[in-house]
Amino acid sequence: MLTLNDRDFQTLITFIHQNYGIDLSKKRQLIVGRLSNTIVSLGFSSFGEYIDNLVTNKRPEDLELMLNKLTTNYTFFMREGAHFELFKDTILPYLVETKRDKVLSIWSAACSSGEEPYTISMILKEFFGSKAAAWDTRVLATDISQNALKAAKNAVYDEESLKELSPDWKSKYFRPTGEPGTFTVAPEIKSNVIFRTFNLMDPIRFKLKFDVIFCRNVMIYFDQPTKDALVQRFFNATNPGGYLLIGHSESLNKTTTPYKYLKPATYRKI
Repeated sequence: MLTLNDRDFQTLITFIHQNYGIDLSKKRQLIVGRLSNTIVSLGFSSFGEYIDNLVTNKRPEDLELMLNKLTTNYTFFMREGAHFELFKDTILPYLVETKRDKVLSIWSAACSSGEEPYTISMILKEFFGSKAAAWDTRVLATDISQNALKAAKNAVYDEESLKELSPDWKSKYFRPTGEPGTFTVAPEIKSNVIFRTFNLMDPIRFKLKFDVIFCRNVMIYFDQPTKDALVQRFFNATNPGGYLLIGHSESLNKTTTPYKYLKPATYRKI
């Protein structure tokens, strides 16, 4: 395994923080463990040589590979199900009462391999039923990782990913692929999700403000100033009365966040 000296470590974590907001200052061993084999396979003899090439050339494919190695994209359908219960029982009834234009704007930020936005889309289908055609319920799903977005658009999942779904939903919203143990998302669910590449460090300039933002299990990678700045951007991009849902292992500072705290991992713009 390659060694990572202090200079190269600082160069790499500073570069990653400045460009992606991810704080890896306490992840030295993780970096060494996850990148050593990749660096050798790419033909570099040391971390220093690899990092100098990465920072100087900034080739998109090299940056993509590095991000995929250093960030974990573990997810599954209905993960942290309390949020989806809230979405179905509280948020959607509120939106139906208040959205006169019948346009919902829902954002799955850092959507990873697609399980979250497809879960949202299935809940929307169940909730609206025969009235779905009268509403624009398309879900915006973004991620910085091209690999994650490719997997999300491909929409093929194994039994482990579907473990929290009811047999009824599995049969309604998934189709066998022909490969043992794998399934693909039904066309009406797949077509309801719009995938885009987006870096959460960038200004948020989408056409509409959002009624609901799901940004779960992402800010664990950010330091406090980066997190605070992102939350402020989210707030500015949220409609009055709209919600921000974060991971249950995450929290916002209740005294400084512009959102109103409702309950763990659930905030609202009042």
